[in-house]
Amino acid sequence: MNLADFLTRAARIHGDRLAVELDDQQLTYAELHTLAGRTAALLAARGVRPGDRVGLMLPNVPEFPVLYYGILRAGAVVVPMNPLLKQREITHYVRDCGMALLLAHQDAADEARLGAEGTATPIVPVTPEGLAGLLAEHPDPEPSVSRKDDDIAVILYTSGTTGVPKGAMLTHAGLARNCQISARVLQLTPDDVMMGCLPLFHAFGQACAMNAAVIAGARLALLSRFHPGEALRAVEHRKITVFEGVPTMYAAVLAEHRRNPQRDTSSLRLCVSSGASLPVELLHGFEAVFGCAILEGYGLSETSPVASFNHPDRPRKPGSVGTPIDGVEMRILDPRDGVGELCVRGHNVMAGYWGRPDATAETIVDGWLHTGDLARVDEDGYYYIVDRKKDLIIRGGYNVYPREIEEVLYEHPSVAEAAVIGVRHRSLGEEVAAVVALRPGTRADADELREFVRERVAPYKYPREIRLVDALPKGPTGKILKREIPDVRH
Repeated sequence: MNLADFLTRAARIHGDRLAVELDDQQLTYAELHTLAGRTAALLAARGVRPGDRVGLMLPNVPEFPVLYYGILRAGAVVVPMNPLLKQREITHYVRDCGMALLLAHQDAADEARLGAEGTATPIVPVTPEGLAGLLAEHPDPEPSVSRKDDDIAVILYTSGTTGVPKGAMLTHAGLARNCQISARVLQLTPDDVMMGCLPLFHAFGQACAMNAAVIAGARLALLSRFHPGEALRAVEHRKITVFEGVPTMYAAVLAEHRRNPQRDTSSLRLCVSSGASLPVELLHGFEAVFGCAILEGYGLSETSPVASFNHPDRPRKPGSVGTPIDGVEMRILDPRDGVGELCVRGHNVMAGYWGRPDATAETIVDGWLHTGDLARVDEDGYYYIVDRKKDLIIRGGYNVYPREIEEVLYEHPSVAEAAVIGVRHRSLGEEVAAVVALRPGTRADADELREFVRERVAPYKYPREIRLVDALPKGPTGKILKREIPDVRH
């Protein structure tokens, strides 16, 4: 099989339907399929062979799915890359996986060339007009190359929060089944219009938005860059039915709607959150305003990416990431007071890290992927992410889970964003600290916020150090990056 076969099927059944759109750019399924076939022919002419790694360094533009499915169709391996990467980071990607070719957006092409210096990896700049010209030179689409189930389809590099980024190898069969389950869980149909504001180079947007939409024959309405006002405008004008995002996106959209409530969002039937824990207060606030349920799920790049979900046809538990998807098992390793490391086993688990057998052996033990996340499970089998294992704060011998304190901070009416971290302390080992951004037009100081939390948690848990900032640092998906938070001490 080949993951690109889903596009072939969609073109056969839904050829005249819109597959992807961005502003006034539109591609039907038939057009997308033809262009992907020509991309495969272009790659073959450039010497790319089945199994070769091809970098794809594009933002959310229609050229992304064209090239993504074209690379797969050629039997090569897609290596998605953030177009904001710098020379040093690009060099690591190129050298680590032995990249045969790097397709880079016009705005990233110069940096890509610098990153590929000293290697044999050619850079192909991508512009709408330039790509059209290149593909016109290959009018005969290349047929899809057959691949084995366990052949690698995509290498997703992890964020590197624990060191040098590692390439998670995802197979054709693993991705195919995961995307099929995602489409089924979301009950997608050809009439659905999915919001494409999650980066397509990231696991969540790639699998749960783009690939799931293709499987269902739905339409993907792209935003080249997330902005809450533009997202609401797209919901109204594109008649978005399914919105997928990370918690910071939901917070931004809710705040924007409160400022400008005139947008018609009645087309929304379902929202999906993942990538980080969704504060319960934010979930309730969003649902009350938009009248649309948010289903929270959980996954990693290493799990293709979905591992668990709150299913729309089952009871939903706010604060929970739901139950394992079909064919996937989850368990809590060595629980203490019910909390332990979450482990995952199933068809969705990666084949390993590219070129890192030692790291693979440390992460996958007896078929179980050790996620590094701390979790608990209730009597109904619903899982709750407590925190990242490495984010755990040990204050004077007591465990403090930042997620719990962040939930309390989000209950304060002035708090827009919050991150709780540990800072060194001479006698306690670590002290609890918080960095907070306030909602526009509101006021609160550190003393007020500290007292608000102190009244609601055990004495050892509340943050002694609180710093107010305009905004918290975020990654490309909108996830708060705790490692980039500056020293909170005054």
